[in-house]
Amino acid sequence: MLLGEYTGLRAIEEDDLEQLLVWRNDPAMRRYFREYRELSMANQRAWYESKVLGDPATRMFAIVERGTEQLIGAAGLCYIDFINRNADFSIYIGADDLYIDDELAPDAGRVLLKYGFEELHLHKVWAEIYSIDDAKQRLFYELGFAREGVHRETHFTEGGWVDSLFYGLLARDFET
Repeated sequence: MLLGEYTGLRAIEEDDLEQLLVWRNDPAMRRYFREYRELSMANQRAWYESKVLGDPATRMFAIVERGTEQLIGAAGLCYIDFINRNADFSIYIGADDLYIDDELAPDAGRVLLKYGFEELHLHKVWAEIYSIDDAKQRLFYELGFAREGVHRETHFTEGGWVDSLFYGLLARDFET
């Protein structure tokens, strides 16, 4: 297990899938995810088998609370490019409908970034989020990411178009 001050990152287990599915299907959170429809358990199992267990370019983790080991969210590095040493950053806290809070998400984010830069020897970690995702924008700035670009009106949600925002963090700029 990878340990932070308040959280730990561990392998996602099959027993986690049901709770992760509940969080992924929560409309309040799903508005920030790439999914455009509700997922079924079959979708969740297919993701688990193909991405979590079967894809070396994906490193997904369960976020657990230190001390209790209770599942509270998920985080990962996806689309890992081992040639160019970069990966997409993903994180959310599902417990208590937090999504992104001021304590658990930053702690788990730092743990994941340390893993990416120190264990995987990544040069850059990047992310694409939607412009309606104020909480994740604040998190990225707290973690040291820089906003690198905007793709205008790429995502239709809640009756209107929103922008995609691109953030990046270089290994040399990461501070543990």
